[in-house]
Parts: sequence; structure tokens; C-alpha cells
Amino acid sequence: MESILYPLIGGILIGLSSSTMLGGIGRIAGISGIMGGSLKKPHKDESWRYAFLIGLILGGAILISFKPELFQYEFSFSGVTYVLAGLLVGFGTRLGSGCTSGHGVCGLARVAKRSFVATCTFIGFGVLTVLIKGMF
Repeated sequence: MESILYPLIGGILIGLSSSTMLGGIGRIAGISGIMGGSLKKPHKDESWRYAFLIGLILGGAILISFKPELFQYEFSFSGVTYVLAGLLVGFGTRLGSGCTSGHGVCGLARVAKRSFVATCTFIGFGVLTVLIKGMF
């Protein structure tokens, strides 16, 4: 039952958080935009970005302290692969004007056409990646 419950609770929390953020401060909860904006010269009204990012880190720290078994997995890639993957993700989010959280959660909820196209592209390439990986 836990395997069904955790994603359901997580999805509800993401929906509530993104709705609260959009309704409360008029900002979209797209992680790449929040992170990218936090790396620029700070403005007085931009402190919410740091609070959001700290909340993500604290949320993970709290979860790992209560449920460490959720974090017991291994990746068997080299450091170079991680760096290359990170650069490609960063390039893709800039090229697509946002990431999966911005387009998939917030953009689709606002019925944005470009978010629909972006989300279909994300999912399509995810499926393609799994198919290619399965061939080898």
C-alpha cells in the first residue's frame, strides 16, 4: 500500500504547492527558472527563490531522516557521465524555456500550448531513451 500512497501524497503536495505559489505570489514553480533566477544578482523581491530552494533541501533532509530506505539505490555511472547528463539537462531546459516541473505541472494546469508541446517532447524522449536502453 505504501508504494501507491507515497506518490499520491507527493503529487497532492506538488499540486497544492504550485497552486499556492501561483495564487500567492504569482510565480510559477518551475525549478530551472527558480534556480536560474537565484544565481543572478539578487533583488529585494527575489528572496522567495532562496526560501523555495532551501525548502527543497530541508524537505529531502527531513524525509531521509524518517525514511532512509527510500534513498537506498545505486547509480553505476562515471563522474563524467553525471557531468555530461547535467549539462545536457541544463541545455535542454534553456532550449525548452523551462523544465518538466514548470511545463508539466504548472504550464499544463494553465493550458499553455507550448507547455503541452514541451511535456509531450519530454515524455517522448523519455520513452525513446528507455527503448534504446532496452536494446543494449
